[in-house]
Amino acid sequence: MRGSFVAVVGPSGAGKDSLIAYAREKLGAGGQVRFVRRVVTRKADGGSEDHDSLDDASFDQAERDGAFALTWAAHDLRYGLPISLEDDLRAGRVVIANLSRAMIPALVARYPDTVVVNVTADRDVIESRLAQRGRETPESIRNRMDRRVAERLPSSTVQIDNSGALAVAGQQFVHLLEDLASQGVRG
Repeated sequence: MRGSFVAVVGPSGAGKDSLIAYAREKLGAGGQVRFVRRVVTRKADGGSEDHDSLDDASFDQAERDGAFALTWAAHDLRYGLPISLEDDLRAGRVVIANLSRAMIPALVARYPDTVVVNVTADRDVIESRLAQRGRETPESIRNRMDRRVAERLPSSTVQIDNSGALAVAGQQFVHLLEDLASQGVRG
């Protein structure tokens, strides 16, 4: 495949969805950059990412039907990326998706030219963001903060600190995407 897959990873509360939304606003939804809409077994609400929802039975059927490029489970939910993203990769586009860090080895095995972007933020910033969401108890936030995810990230991972103003981290992300898109156009 000719395009680039950009996997945006990092802990909950680091601001991955905000960073993706910032880039979508700056770059638009068309052209050489495509933002993948995940399928999640959670009903859409104003407090979570913009996603397509399926119940567990429908998700199982879609998975059996080959509707997903990748699937995974996390936090009692199931996630899938639509197989249609491969059309954009074949066309040489940059494809961006929010992914679980645990999925990076499978992703790189399937799409070797993946660029991993690890979004981080200071611990107090993440705790505050998680509390503002209102989806978790203080105890579950503490447990989440104390949880260690085995880092299986490639040495080439791009690190973006999103502790401060979104525009700072957002512009860093936009520049990366623009660079990748211009390489695809030349390549």
